[in-house]
Amino acid sequence: MKDLFEKIYKDKGPLGKWASQAEGYFVFPKLEGEISNRMKFQGKDVITWSINDYLGLANHPEVRKVDAQAAADYGSAYPMGARMMSGHTDLHEQLQDELAEFVSKESAYLLNFGYQGMVSTIDALVSKDDIIVYDVDAHACIIDGVRLHMGKRFTYKHNDVASLEKNLERATKMAEQTGGGILVISEGVFGMRGEQGRLKEIVELKKKFNFRLFVDDAHGFGTLGATGAGAGEEQGVQNDIDVYFATFAKSLASTGAFIAGDKEIVDYLKYNLRSQMFAKSLQMQLVVGALKRLDMLRTMPELKAKLWENVDALQSGLKERGFDIGTTQSCVTPVYLKGSIPEAMALVRDLRENYGIFCSIVVYPVIPKGLILLRLIPTATHTLEDVAETLAAFEAIRDRLVNGTYKRLSAALIATMGE
Repeated sequence: MKDLFEKIYKDKGPLGKWASQAEGYFVFPKLEGEISNRMKFQGKDVITWSINDYLGLANHPEVRKVDAQAAADYGSAYPMGARMMSGHTDLHEQLQDELAEFVSKESAYLLNFGYQGMVSTIDALVSKDDIIVYDVDAHACIIDGVRLHMGKRFTYKHNDVASLEKNLERATKMAEQTGGGILVISEGVFGMRGEQGRLKEIVELKKKFNFRLFVDDAHGFGTLGATGAGAGEEQGVQNDIDVYFATFAKSLASTGAFIAGDKEIVDYLKYNLRSQMFAKSLQMQLVVGALKRLDMLRTMPELKAKLWENVDALQSGLKERGFDIGTTQSCVTPVYLKGSIPEAMALVRDLRENYGIFCSIVVYPVIPKGLILLRLIPTATHTLEDVAETLAAFEAIRDRLVNGTYKRLSAALIATMGE
């Protein structure tokens, strides 16, 4: 018999093997100071493009005031217990009602965390006889939720409606044998590439197939649609989304999430979501803070307008300079470059140390080998000066990547970091 930990000692995983070189700088970095367009990294001022504070609410003075007052009024413990037992309040209900109205659904239910809530919602929606069909590029929380499923599941090619249709045909045949139903899962916005899920085309397939649609709109909520109600509103199909999910961790700059849909479905979920039934209720200070943030989202359209002014300036500037930003249809701004992992590390160090630009770096195995993805998240707190400075820096680092500078630096960099 082997020691359970033997595999861990031998293989740290595709990302873990870089820990000695990367930890504290490329992964698990420490950004300090108030959440904003400019923060500090290792004591240096940097333009921060890696925080999902889309509407700039994290340190908005009105938000800070309400958060502080809520903490003073309720502390960090109230209410104690799970919602079903002793953790339910009028303000929890008020927030749910306001969220449901905002996203044009009959009912909504609060979740403590987005990741946890997504996993649990998938688990509650399907039985072993049901079939799940989901986008192959779905977020990890969706993947983990699907892993709990005891029945059959199919993936379709990313945003490929023909592939989805083919897999719906397979799922339909399977469901006829099991007596179950079909759940299709897509994201409203895919957080790595920035593409919107093809919700309109997916909904159109309901005319041919019998399925229910579950949409994770974490990046669309607050940023897309005329009112900010998300990708479904943007594409004109919000009413056709059967179960809508969004998190507070991005546009609302807080902690928590919610699901929304027909009242009967939400009532079923609130009595069957294990992650909520057996977990402490969302703290009152977070509930009060979310009510304030939602009110600002509804009544201050200038926040979203400023966000998109910055998005348009950044994305158009990158494209004008010949950068590949893929097919993003959202605020998420990926920049694709060609290079190895060591070159990527040298490039990002140059960006941070010499140009004062902090953005997230994504490499294999998240994306194919030979590619470097620099992921930028514009927010309402950024300025056009931030955009101009960043565009100039990106032109400089691209030149150094192409002329081999980073290839020469990478070996010395890794040796130094490994000492």
